[in-house]
Amino acid sequence: MPVRTVYQVNLQARFGGGEVFTRFFTMALIDLGYRVVLFVSPGVGFWDALLPGGVELVRVSGADEIQQRLPQERSLVVTQTALDESTAQWVTERHLLCGFIHMPLYERNPPALRHYRLLLPVSIHVLDSIRARGYENAYTEPMYGVAEPSHAAGDNTLVARSEYDWDTRKLRDRLLGLAEPWWRAQLAPERFAKRPGVTLGLVSRLTPIKQFPLMFRILAPKLAGYPKVNLEIFGSGGYASVRDLRASLAPIRKQVRFWGHQPNVAAVYPQLDFVLSGLPEKEALGLNLIEAQYCGTPVLAVAAPPFTETVVEPETGYFFADPRQDGGESFARLLERLLAGAARHDPRQARMHLQRFSVAAFRGRVADALAAAAALQ
Repeated sequence: MPVRTVYQVNLQARFGGGEVFTRFFTMALIDLGYRVVLFVSPGVGFWDALLPGGVELVRVSGADEIQQRLPQERSLVVTQTALDESTAQWVTERHLLCGFIHMPLYERNPPALRHYRLLLPVSIHVLDSIRARGYENAYTEPMYGVAEPSHAAGDNTLVARSEYDWDTRKLRDRLLGLAEPWWRAQLAPERFAKRPGVTLGLVSRLTPIKQFPLMFRILAPKLAGYPKVNLEIFGSGGYASVRDLRASLAPIRKQVRFWGHQPNVAAVYPQLDFVLSGLPEKEALGLNLIEAQYCGTPVLAVAAPPFTETVVEPETGYFFADPRQDGGESFARLLERLLAGAARHDPRQARMHLQRFSVAAFRGRVADALAAAAALQ
């Protein structure tokens, strides 16, 4: 019996949650006996180290090459980054086209999605957004993800790195990116050490979907009233994202430190008292919050989907009201409770909750989704 093949597409140029998801989906496919071919963009260097052995990487510069490299026989094609409309139509006429939806369809409606046979939402929040757009081709169960952050080789020392993802297509970014290694080399590398008080952390790419600048324009004045609360930021983003975040954090400049992206993210979470969410509606899942819970660090999250799907209060963290609704008053009251010694539970004790995000549970959901896709042949 020939080995079944899944052709995946992920043309993302930068590493993020979708790439972590691609890794675990690929591992699940291999465990289920599939051969995996993954189409990726040329010049992207993280895939070789990220993926398990046996995956066939095919580097393509665009949709035309994907069409050329797909086999003539009808096959299963699963996208992690959506195809353009004309390519999606071409593929679905010849193959079974399915795609993961990694972001809610908030203020967007990619026209290519109507050509997919099956859309695979990563959360109920995303599923609801697909249905709200009128699509009837959505898989009815959330795929969620896997709560297993990467462990890099070596020790667990955290050293300050660049908080910028320089976009080399822009002259400003090219010049700043060239200058940064020089001025950083003049400084002694700063090593992370926890400061006295309560330590909150952001462990995330600093992208617009998180809405951190908007959130902290409201919360930073509240945090300024609690000088024993520190904010440690582990992640990187584009120049504008970092600039806007720094501006919103101006009232608490002395309470904030930037550490950049850390390759050993599993070493970050245990150094924090709580991991903080961003604003909710553009988030698909909040994989960083799930990872934190897996590592034993509780979270503070806005009381709204998708976080209400992935956090159990008080066992794995605490909720606060959307600061846009109450000006941050709920968050301030929560800070007072934390400083007064509110219980800090170990999320790892919530075993049934975390089981939903285990490798085995994810593999089971993948098997069920593939069966649903096969029924559409």
